[in-house]
Amino acid sequence: MKPVRLLAFFGCLAVLCARAGAEERNAWPVKVDQLDVAGHVASWEAVGPLIFKKPAPESGTIKGVRPFYVQTDDVNGVTTSATVLYPIFIYRADSDTYQWTILNLITRAGPKQGVTVYRADQTHAFDLWIFWFSRQTGSPETSYRALFPIVGTIKGRFGFDELSWVIWPLYFRTEKQGAVTTSVPWPFIRMTQGAEQGFALWPLFGWRDRPERFHRFFYLWPLGWNNTIQPPEDAPAGTPPTEQVGFIPFYTRETHAGFINENFVWPFFGYTDRTLPTRYHETRYLWPFLVQGRGDSYINRWGPFYTHSIIKGMDKTWIMWPLIRQATWTDSGVEQTKTQFLYVLYWSLEQRSTTNPRAAHADRTHIWPLYSKWDNGAGRRQFQLFSPFDIFFPENDHVRESWTPLFAIYRSDRRGPDDQRWSFLWNAVSWRRAHEEKEFHLGPLLSVESRPQQGRIALGNGVVGLKREPGQSGWRLFWFDFQAKVNTVTTQSL
Repeated sequence: MKPVRLLAFFGCLAVLCARAGAEERNAWPVKVDQLDVAGHVASWEAVGPLIFKKPAPESGTIKGVRPFYVQTDDVNGVTTSATVLYPIFIYRADSDTYQWTILNLITRAGPKQGVTVYRADQTHAFDLWIFWFSRQTGSPETSYRALFPIVGTIKGRFGFDELSWVIWPLYFRTEKQGAVTTSVPWPFIRMTQGAEQGFALWPLFGWRDRPERFHRFFYLWPLGWNNTIQPPEDAPAGTPPTEQVGFIPFYTRETHAGFINENFVWPFFGYTDRTLPTRYHETRYLWPFLVQGRGDSYINRWGPFYTHSIIKGMDKTWIMWPLIRQATWTDSGVEQTKTQFLYVLYWSLEQRSTTNPRAAHADRTHIWPLYSKWDNGAGRRQFQLFSPFDIFFPENDHVRESWTPLFAIYRSDRRGPDDQRWSFLWNAVSWRRAHEEKEFHLGPLLSVESRPQQGRIALGNGVVGLKREPGQSGWRLFWFDFQAKVNTVTTQSL
C-alpha cells in the first residue's frame, strides 16, 4: 500500500473513534502536552506519568517527579505544600507559617523568614518523637522545652493543660481543669489535689473526687469499679446521678435517668432498657453473636450469619460477616446506599435525591485493586483501570497526586454525551471527542484530527501527513509541519 493510501487508511479508522482540534501534543514517552484555548501548554507529563506539571484544582500549579517529589504552588509561585515519597515527608505553608514532618515523628513549624509577629499558629515548634518537644510562642505561659524521659514540661497538648516529668517514670505530673495529679513513680502511686482530690495505689485501688461532679473508685484495676457521676448543670431538677458498678467478669451495671444496663458473665449476657429520651430494649446472649433490640432503634443479630439494624436512621445489614455489608441512610436530602464485599474487595456508594426522585443518581464503585469508577449523576463519568489506593484514601490529595497516576494503565473521562476522552498506557494511546471534533494519538507515531470542514493525519507529529483546510475540496500531502493547534485542557483526576 502506498504511503498516501496508508495514511488515509489509518486516518479513516481513527476519525471514527477520535477527536481532533489538536488539544494534545503527543511525543510519548518523552512528553505529552495538553494545550489551553490559546494554544499554550496548560499541563504536561513526561516519561509516562513520572514527571508532570498541571493546574491545581483551586488555583496555582502542581508539579513533580512521582512518587519521589510533588509540589503545589499558588498563583504567585509560592510553594504551599510538598511531599517526598509521601507519607515520609510532608511540607505545608501559608502566607506566614510553615510546617514539615517526617512520618509524623519529626516535626518542625514556625513563622516564615521575615515574619516576627507571634500568633498561636506562628509558634516555633520542633518535636522529635518521643524524645524532644518544644514550643516557643513569645510568652512564658505557653512556651516550653522537654527532653523525655529526663526532664521537661509540655503545655496544652495531649488533652492536658500541662505535663511534667523528671526521670520518668520516677516523677510524673499532670494538670487538667484545675486538678493536679502527681505520680511517684508512674503509674503506681498517684496523688490528686486542687479541683479534685484523690489517691491511687495502682492496680490495687484508687479514688478521685470532684465536688458536685463525680466520685470514682476502682479496685484490682481493671476488674472492679464504683462510680457516681452527677447530672450536668442543665439537667432537670431531681435528675438522679449516673451509677456505675462492676466486677469483671461476674457483673456490671450502669443506671441513670430512664436507663439501665446490666451484664452477667461480662460481656456475654445482659440487657439494656431505656425509656428516656427514646425507648429501647436490648437483650444479649453470647454477645456479640446474639443480640435482639426493639424500640426506637432496631437490632436483630444472629452473628456471624445475619445482622439487621436500624439506628438513628441508618439501616444496616450484614450477611456472613464480614462477607457482605449494606447500609442505607439519608443525609441532607440525599439517600445513600453503601454496599461492600469483604470490606474493600467490592465497595460501592450510590446517592439518590429524596426531594427529586426523577433526578439521575450518582455512584462510585471500587473493585480492589482492579478499578475505580465514578458517576456524578450530572453527565460526568470517570473510570480508571488499576486503582489500589483510592478506596483507602478517598479524600487524600497527596495520594491522588503522588501514587494513583502510577497505576492508571487505562483512564476514561466523560464530561457529557459529546465530550469524552480515554487514554491507555499513560497517554501512549489517547482518544477524545467533543461535539464535532475528534482527536486520536498513537504516541508520536500517528495523530489524527477531525474538525468541521478540516482534518489532519500525521506521522511523527508532522514529519509527513495529509491535511484538509477549510474551503478546500480535498486533502493535500505535507512534509515537516509541526505546528501546534489550539485546544482545551482536559486533564482531571479520578
